[in-house]
Amino acid sequence: MGIDWASGEIVGVLTFLLPGFVAAAVFYALISHPRPGTFDRIVLALIFTVIVQTVTRYFLLVLAHAEGNAGAVETWEPALSILIAVVLGLLASYFSNTDSLHKILRRSGITKETSYPSEWYSAFSRHRDSYVVLHMDGRRRLLGWPEEWPSRPEEGHFRLAEAEWLYDDRREPIEGVATNLIPVGEVEMVEFLNGQHR
Repeated sequence: MGIDWASGEIVGVLTFLLPGFVAAAVFYALISHPRPGTFDRIVLALIFTVIVQTVTRYFLLVLAHAEGNAGAVETWEPALSILIAVVLGLLASYFSNTDSLHKILRRSGITKETSYPSEWYSAFSRHRDSYVVLHMDGRRRLLGWPEEWPSRPEEGHFRLAEAEWLYDDRREPIEGVATNLIPVGEVEMVEFLNGQHR
């Protein structure tokens, strides 16, 4: 027995699935992980759908009990499920971007992994409040405050403020420049300076 496309059945299926896809869209918009394949994204959206629909049903039951009128409360279901989907997507991206959940799991001995997409991203997240020295080709070194950095070591640019060229015995500030963009491809190594915070 297939879906009757002429009836409202397809609308019901889409209404049921939409919040999971909204949660997944919010999640993927706010993280730096490489995008997985289509199958993996659909699986995550379906997992989000189950969570959103379960939480929505629970809230509707609580509201119906408080109001005493289940019919009136059910009219809120589409808006409530979208709201819960957005909150779920925000929470999932928060845990992914801050390593909060993985930190607890590491302390418990469950995993040794972080939630960050790479060691590169992890290092910049852990040292986001310190100056960096970029070692560039040709033995050039550039000191500065990283306002932005690439999520991956293969592509993107560093945006450095307060940049200074470092030589063996002196520093040479780059005068009259607010920020510098340096392609990550020109950087061979990154140093995070201890005790030099903005």
